Amino acid sequence: MGYRIGHGYDVHRLEQGKKLILGGVELDYERGLAGHSDADVLVHVIIDALLGAAGLGDIGGHFPDNDARYKDISSLVLLGEVRGLIERDYAISNIDCTVVAEQPKIAPYKEAMRDKLSAALQIGRGRVNIKAKTEEGLGFTGRGEGIAAYAVCILEEKRGVITDKGDKFTWL
Repeated sequence: MGYRIGHGYDVHRLEQGKKLILGGVELDYERGLAGHSDADVLVHVIIDALLGAAGLGDIGGHFPDNDARYKDISSLVLLGEVRGLIERDYAISNIDCTVVAEQPKIAPYKEAMRDKLSAALQIGRGRVNIKAKTEEGLGFTGRGEGIAAYAVCILEEKRGVITDKGDKFTWL
């Protein structure tokens, strides 16, 4: 089987009056992330990593922020749609994520996030890893202005060998 690697990066600004949703879990915090959907920056980077590994573009191409269908939608719903796009040709080997935030502390929520993400992706929770880092007061995340996240994933091709026929690939 062949392997494909994807990478995702995203950032959202923190604002008063919003719920803070990360990894599908609502965190107890006085501010939340601004965005068109629920602004779940962790799920967004996973979506971008998966789409990138499958060669299917990025989150904005599939779920544009000017489309009313996605206003305030749960990012877990979008993640489920992406799983549906890739599952015929690929199996998710693993996902590794890093959330960068000065506050709130992510550690108390990591296991619940892993449960939500693995359920949405229909994979074992051992295939999803979440790390949390601070920036020690540096940059916009260090000043508490926003939260950033990174993800990498590995997809395994489900069927045989691929040959390159110009700009299209053919399964053998």
